[in-house]
Amino acid sequence: MKKKISVKAIQDAVGAPQYEFPKYTTQVINLVNQNAGGTRPKVVGQMSELIQKFPKQTLSEWIEWYNEQQPEAIDKATDRIYDMFLAMQKAFTQVDKPMIRKWVEDLVYTKTFCGLKFQEAILKHIADELGVNYRLATIEEEAQNVDGYINEKPVQIKAITYKLKNTAEVIDVPIIFYDKKKDGIVIEYAPNVFKQ
Repeated sequence: MKKKISVKAIQDAVGAPQYEFPKYTTQVINLVNQNAGGTRPKVVGQMSELIQKFPKQTLSEWIEWYNEQQPEAIDKATDRIYDMFLAMQKAFTQVDKPMIRKWVEDLVYTKTFCGLKFQEAILKHIADELGVNYRLATIEEEAQNVDGYINEKPVQIKAITYKLKNTAEVIDVPIIFYDKKKDGIVIEYAPNVFKQ
């Protein structure tokens, strides 16, 4: 049997206070906190560990115990989030419709195109670094699990997470691994494979 217990039912069961927030305000606070990092473990402690160490039962006992363990955490978290809120509030006043249009164009045109065309950028980067040629695979070659060629040698380009998968797939060509970061792509490959 499968049953769902609502958050409200859990709060009621443990006697938790019910906080009421105006529409959209919790979304704003969550967004601000993502940038501020106010509730990260270094600020408020590692919650999963703390709750395991908690020796009592009730919410009021938890609050008292937590404040003994992390005496400045709530104030620090609040201050970090509020400081970021003020900075973002200032940014909000700078946003207008033309800026939103530029943001949409950058996302739809530039970031989408670059995000989908990064394979060629990887091939070009490695080929330039090694002083050899490169090309993208044809549609027929892609059907044979080849993403491109460096120095006439076929390669596959895979996300770094592919390494973590337990797969029985056999790949007979060198693999270039990539890890997308906020500011670019980290690549991992064996340069000697592509030399003459």
